[in-house]
Amino acid sequence: MSSERPLKVLVYSDDRTTRESVRLALGKRPAADLPALEYVECATEPAVIKAMDKGGIDLAVLDGEAVPAGGLGIARQLKDEIFNCPPILVLTGRPQDAWLATWSRAEAAVSHPIDPVRLAEVTAGLLRAVVAKLPATT
Repeated sequence: MSSERPLKVLVYSDDRTTRESVRLALGKRPAADLPALEYVECATEPAVIKAMDKGGIDLAVLDGEAVPAGGLGIARQLKDEIFNCPPILVLTGRPQDAWLATWSRAEAAVSHPIDPVRLAEVTAGLLRAVVAKLPATT
């Protein structure tokens, strides 16, 4: 595992405690079979766009409750504008808002309050798909 490059996870929320909750829930690696994680934290929409345009992000976790720009709208914009956009997980206000995640074209949704076990499980599933597409290292 140590020879594998870390996976870059962008975490967006205007609330630093939400960003911290995501980082703490996922830890250094959300599952033993995955490479370590490296975080890119963003507190504003322009920072998200800049980081995503730069490339190298393997997964974006976007807070749908962020203001003034919610993660659901940003997710839809990223899916429209970035070729081969990495998977996006949105944090919704409540479980009933999962349909908004579908509208945003996000691959997954987890509702607030963040359940660390659920977030780690969903994230691990998305990242396994990313790792499966990476070129093999020898």
